[in-house]
Amino acid sequence: MDYIGYVILPLILGLWAQWRVRSAFGKWSQVGARSGVTGAEAAREVLRSAGVDGVTISRSEGFLSDHYNPSTRTLALSPDNYDGSSIAALGVAAHEAGHAIQHAQGYAALGLRSTLVPVTIVANQIAFWAMLFGGFLFQQSHNGWLLNLAIGAYAVISVFTLVTLPVEFDASARARKVLASTGLLQADEDRGAREVLDAAAWTYIAAFVAALGNLLFLLGRRRD
Repeated sequence: MDYIGYVILPLILGLWAQWRVRSAFGKWSQVGARSGVTGAEAAREVLRSAGVDGVTISRSEGFLSDHYNPSTRTLALSPDNYDGSSIAALGVAAHEAGHAIQHAQGYAALGLRSTLVPVTIVANQIAFWAMLFGGFLFQQSHNGWLLNLAIGAYAVISVFTLVTLPVEFDASARARKVLASTGLLQADEDRGAREVLDAAAWTYIAAFVAALGNLLFLLGRRRD
């Protein structure tokens, strides 16, 4: 029962969140914004309106591969969002521009997340192999170090995914505010951008719940 509650249910939440993102994006990517600008143009306007320069906007490969890299000051947009002029494209592009604004303004949570990235990459590798091969080994007293290693990894991942939440929520809030103030999206179009960004937010919530669920499950195994 503990396994279902701590691991399976968060997994289901994650799958639902991914479906919701694809559904919302699929819906609003078919609705063009009346401003007619592309996602790349919207990102440039959002950055310009915030007085942020020196950010490179490029096209990335893959579906919804959009991201901002603080180390290179590069804002990468997937083809649909770079070239597209849909409500969804503008919402996603402005969201990523929001991260660039956070970086330029020294938003503390973004700085903390960036600092945690290297150790979180290592923690993810440890967590994957520990959970893949741990299994019954967690129950062997002489393999307690493996269980503790997995717990440490999921503790790091839980902190990282928790810190990610305010970063993503703030970027979305910035995006919607600037899209409205610049006229890139009209008031009635904001509903579509909000639906896409809210759906994306659930993927980050699901990631935190999954990491925390695994951590609590492993802590329970250590008490057994």
